Formats: sequence, structure tokens, C-alpha cells
Amino acid sequence: MVDVFGFPLSLLLLLVGTGLMVAEALAPGANFIVVGSGLTVAGITGVLLSPVLGGAGLILLMTVALLAASAATLSGYRRLGIGSGESGSKTSDSASLRGQTGTVTERVTDSDGEVKLDDGGFNPYYRARAADRPIETGTDVMVMDPGGGNVVTVAAAEEDEIDRALREGREERETDDGSNAEAESA
Repeated sequence: MVDVFGFPLSLLLLLVGTGLMVAEALAPGANFIVVGSGLTVAGITGVLLSPVLGGAGLILLMTVALLAASAATLSGYRRLGIGSGESGSKTSDSASLRGQTGTVTERVTDSDGEVKLDDGGFNPYYRARAADRPIETGTDVMVMDPGGGNVVTVAAAEEDEIDRALREGREERETDDGSNAEAESA
């Protein structure tokens, strides 16, 4: 087996891969885990098979293991939407929850409840508390205070004067378009 800095290559790959995965845990989103998992699997392959295989065959097998493990990890990341930058793939911090909208899934009171946020990340369900009055299941809500991300404070997303005027304008246009289409077809 090849030695690098006095260590067997397979052991060095195992140590570096593990170190990169630990670095990913400390700095999420850096994608160290993709390379780290590949290096770790290649290192384990080398450690386990070095007594049986040697030389170029072992290095070739370790290379295949590295590429396969890295590809599988990257595929898993993409399938789960982790680090893709798409809306909802993750929240940067609890403050980013302020202003998010969602729906009540379990009646929200001043002491208990649950909401599902529209862009709530990997798990969009959050424990919630009502800002002023109890909110019934199915009601649209807005996060008023993220509260550290564990329990959010929400208020019912009620229609104000501007929202009402916009809705009425849309409804008028829709009925005007419908009556114009009927008049043209007659």
C-alpha cells in the first residue's frame, strides 16, 4: 500500500473524510459532506481490503468507491433539496421566519398549537402560539415573532382595506371579462 506522510493512504483518506464531515456539521451548507463521505468510504474500503488486494487494484477500487459514495451523497442532497438555494429548502436563521405565511394545522391558542409554513424549510411544521386571540384550524396566518425558531408567535392573516380593494377589483375585472365574452358570443 502507498504511504503518505508515513501513514497508509487508506487511513489518511479515512481521517481526512471524517474531518470533512465534522467540518460540514460545524459549517452546514458548505457541501464538505459530499467529498467527506466519498473519502471516508474510500478509506474504509482501503483499510478493509488492503490485506486481500494490493497495489493498483486496491487504488482503482478505492477510486470507484470514492466516486460512487460522492455521487450517492450529492444525489441524496439534491433529492431532499438540501442546499439547492430553492425557496423553502432551508431557513438561514430564526429571524428569516418573521413575515412567513402558513396555515393552522392544530388550533392555536396563547399556550399551544401548530402551523405549517409555506416556506418553512425541510420540516415546515412549527409549534405556535397566538399573538392575540385563538386561531382555528385552516386559518391563514403570518409569523409575527419567530421566537428562536422553536415556537413561533402567529396572528391571523386578515384582509385589510387595501387587500379588500384589490380583491374587489379582480372580481370586477373577472365578471366584466365574463360578461364581455358572453356578449361577443351572442
